[in-house]
Amino acid sequence: MVDFLHAPYGLRVAAGRWTLDPTRSSVEFRVPHFFGLITVKGRFTRFDGSLDLRGETPMATLTVHSASLDTGHRRRDEHLRSGDFFAVDRHPQVWFVSDEATLDGPRLLLSGALHAAGRHTRVTTEATLLDQGDELEIAATAHVDQRALGMTWSPMGMVHTPAELTLRGRLVRADA
Repeated sequence: MVDFLHAPYGLRVAAGRWTLDPTRSSVEFRVPHFFGLITVKGRFTRFDGSLDLRGETPMATLTVHSASLDTGHRRRDEHLRSGDFFAVDRHPQVWFVSDEATLDGPRLLLSGALHAAGRHTRVTTEATLLDQGDELEIAATAHVDQRALGMTWSPMGMVHTPAELTLRGRLVRADA
């Protein structure tokens, strides 16, 4: 028998632990550059995440392998992996752990710490969950001031804030 969390607006989400399916999910970023006239876009190709709906308060995690960063430009990727940004040799992962979460209909409101390059900053985001039978579809976007993570390199002030982080994907039951 499956227990369901009943939320407003008729959304029924099965209680339990869910994991992100990396083959059907994406973690992407967008950063304003060249005085905000250009946007640098990229993605991470290796990541994992989970959503725990077993308790009274939902819990979400996301771990990204920072060396998997890909903007489609080799030299830029090497620079982003350097100590000016992600410092992947010393900090191979970027991770988010929620410490507050509320399920309100199809909306999952999350707050927690985002850790990158040896620092952390508080992040608040709203995710949308859609029931897809035995799976959940998730979409979330967060805005982060990358300077709070020590990512301050910006020749002539060309790199602007905030960076936009987007997660889209499928969650599958982990405790079936």
